[in-house]
Amino acid sequence: MSKAEVVRAANGLGERWLEQLDPQGGTVLMPAGVWPLLGLLAPAGSVPVQGELAEALGLSPVAAAERAREMLGLLRGIPAVRTALGLWTNDRLRLHPEWRAGLPADVHGRLTGDAERDRKLLDAWARRETDGLIDAMPVELTAGTRLVLAAALTVRTDWIRPFRDFGGPRADEQAGWREPVHYLSRTTSMLDRAAVLETPAGPVTELQVYGYGDISVHLLLGEPDAPPGRVLAAGIGALSQRHRRTTVDRMPVGTPGPGLTVEWLRRYEPRDVLAVSVPKFTVEADHNLLAHRRLFGLTTLATRSETENRLPGLSDGEDGDPLFLNSARQRATATFGRRGFRASSVTALGMAAGSAAGAYRLPPYLQRFARVSFARPFGFLAVHRLSGLVLAAGWVTEPDPAVDPWVGLADEWEEDSEED
Repeated sequence: MSKAEVVRAANGLGERWLEQLDPQGGTVLMPAGVWPLLGLLAPAGSVPVQGELAEALGLSPVAAAERAREMLGLLRGIPAVRTALGLWTNDRLRLHPEWRAGLPADVHGRLTGDAERDRKLLDAWARRETDGLIDAMPVELTAGTRLVLAAALTVRTDWIRPFRDFGGPRADEQAGWREPVHYLSRTTSMLDRAAVLETPAGPVTELQVYGYGDISVHLLLGEPDAPPGRVLAAGIGALSQRHRRTTVDRMPVGTPGPGLTVEWLRRYEPRDVLAVSVPKFTVEADHNLLAHRRLFGLTTLATRSETENRLPGLSDGEDGDPLFLNSARQRATATFGRRGFRASSVTALGMAAGSAAGAYRLPPYLQRFARVSFARPFGFLAVHRLSGLVLAAGWVTEPDPAVDPWVGLADEWEEDSEED
């Protein structure tokens, strides 16, 4: 299986997850932090568990485990990404050497059975491995907890060219928000950074913002009545060319997409212009994966049984208490700012037993001027440019509040010669 097929499988899980969400208050999730954990568990499951995980992951259990290890390697090779895997077990649980051999040698820690002590240990790991962006391990610890398997994923990229602060919104940009919000702006002559996607959710305007370390953030604006999950899923579908993408440089004058206008202007420089206006934002979310058991292949694994061990390939359950999944959560955060983008998550699975002055002249050049404005709730995807792997996805409903409306006003449309 090629790397492209692995990425497609992981993105597919993220797409299905997004379609089931109703992020009225805004959200962020990181499917690349979930897929490897499920893949590592897949071959250890009972026959029903293996079947459900195979359906969720799109691969056989053995192949899923192999691809999970490859995905962790891919993530470690991305300059702007930091990832870590953690495994903690209680002394009463003896892991099968064959399953344990499939994990890195330095990830295994010990649970003491003291809930307060173990909580401090796990929370410290989450803070350390996410540079403090996630302050607690999202797992339920009980007296019956035998194992915790967790993945931390952090994306940090600076824009190749920063935005400018434009603290207060323009009058036409405020209607979509309950309160005045903090806008960022910039211009570029690279019109192909913006496009309109033809999707089942209707037209979706896409803006790609390039960062260092092979990371791009795709901002997505659908029609006002388009479901957020479908807009985000359409953005993922566009990564594999499932939806037609028409860039602004090929569009006619008018309003070809949501939040997008195109016109011809007389200018003194022979350059087209794409003017961008987007709110600064931070979103946070805490996801209970067990609320979507079928989606993640967890229906049987998360069902307690007095007689059947749900993970016989992980441990025989010699202590007399068959294993089952009693906690599966992801805590995530993402920030889009003037200089860059930050996103982080920890996913944990817990197993329990149980113009200038001068003479005027007509500008000689007739150039295309496009403007894209994110003036109401919108989505975003953080994408690894080289592979197309979706690292983070989210929906913004409450951007950062507005600051002094005169900040950055003087140079709002000042153009740089540097391109991104």
